[in-house]
Amino acid sequence: MPNKITTGAIIGDLLKKLDKVRPEIEAGFIGKVMEVTDGVAKVSGLNDLSYSEMVEFANGVLGVAINLEEKQVGVVILGDYLDIKEGDIVRGIDRLLSIGAGEDLIGRVIDPLGNSLDGKGPVKIDKYYPIEKMAPGVVKRQPVSTPLQTGIKAIDSMIPIGRGQRELIIGDRGTGKTAVTLDTIINQKGKNVVCIYVAIGQKASRIAQIIDLFSRNGALEHTIIVAANASDPASMQYIAPYTGTAIGEYFMDKGKDALVVYDDLTKHAWAYRQISLILRRPSGREAYPGDIFYLHSRLLERSARLSEKYGGGSLTALPIIETQAGDMSAYIPTNVISITDGQIYFESDLFYAGIRPAINVGLSVSRVGAAAQIKAIKQVAGRLRLDLAQYRDMAAFAQFATDLDEKTKKQIERGARMIELLKQGQFKPMSVEEQVVLFYAGTNGYLDDIETVKIADFELAYLDYINGQHKDILKKIRTEEKISDETAGKLNKLLDSFKKIFNG
Repeated sequence: MPNKITTGAIIGDLLKKLDKVRPEIEAGFIGKVMEVTDGVAKVSGLNDLSYSEMVEFANGVLGVAINLEEKQVGVVILGDYLDIKEGDIVRGIDRLLSIGAGEDLIGRVIDPLGNSLDGKGPVKIDKYYPIEKMAPGVVKRQPVSTPLQTGIKAIDSMIPIGRGQRELIIGDRGTGKTAVTLDTIINQKGKNVVCIYVAIGQKASRIAQIIDLFSRNGALEHTIIVAANASDPASMQYIAPYTGTAIGEYFMDKGKDALVVYDDLTKHAWAYRQISLILRRPSGREAYPGDIFYLHSRLLERSARLSEKYGGGSLTALPIIETQAGDMSAYIPTNVISITDGQIYFESDLFYAGIRPAINVGLSVSRVGAAAQIKAIKQVAGRLRLDLAQYRDMAAFAQFATDLDEKTKKQIERGARMIELLKQGQFKPMSVEEQVVLFYAGTNGYLDDIETVKIADFELAYLDYINGQHKDILKKIRTEEKISDETAGKLNKLLDSFKKIFNG
């Protein structure tokens, strides 16, 4: 009898508990892994999946559908794929691949999925942004006319970059491409530009050095680092630049200015080629798939300067492409050159000759041009480019001529001094007003009687002198953004008196 009472009580308790249970129905598609190879899985049973839709594997790792076939779906695995095996269950989660964005991202280091890599805990998210998104249409844009000062004399004076522009950084390995973009990010301190540095396929030690550099120069306060290391799967390297762009769009949509650096898109193309070959897509030139152009165009077209009606924000892109032995006619370089609004070409020969940054001014171009310059720079830089062009022609001619007339000699000497003036140390960006007073001295002949080897000393001493005793001139150029007749007169007097001190 006691046993019956005890059993009845237990059953009664269980029924009470069951009464509280509210069954939940979870909608989704279930599929099965047919094959898994090098970070890519072929899945059956998910016929209703959309392109760029996310799936979840049995071990919790996410994937994204990028190949939609009749009987199976090609899924890029976003994480550790070694635990995934044939026959595993795959679940569609009814969400397009997206990244969490928010103000809290500034100063953080994340992976392409938004996970923290800096040990500072999870990132606070404001809104989810799709990684793949249509670029703003023509009506939503306005012309690029606001300068994005890089702090690099050669770029700001002759190859200007505007907010909303896409300027390609191209050149061989080890010619200073990354250094220029890091200088640009450092120079945005206090200029209300949110910078996103996307590292694709780089060594973890190199990324650690970049984080340290930003910390020491106070640049981490306005920078987000998205890192897909060399040891990460090709899938992570493939989505990294799209993640950086989606974060940039979050700030652009808020009416802010953002700058995104892709370092570099050559490795991005390699990662996509690897994924495409595993998916057995037909390969074309240099074994790249047929849509390799579309891969980069749909990424870079998202950079824009929005019209005031849509908030007036901007997203500027600085993609980096690595060439092999200076070959700009290779497949990926020509593709990206045709997508972007100009290119800054770095040359090995100039780098080894000690001209750094090693920018070949003849092959570099900004298709936005003087529209992205303040008037003061236009006033001094127009002559600068002309002087350098004449110098290149005359110097080539002078190699074959013994006797040169006086005018030719002067042009060659002026050009040599201007090249010396354009040299700049690494991680030493220069304010625009300092550039203006320097180029004013060069283009107006004040350096013509100074020995070429002493130009660097002159520059250092002159900037110290003007910053110490004539800050009002720099302030006036900064506020007026032009060299008025009054300012020009002051600069002429100042240069005359300084040269006596320097030569004395």
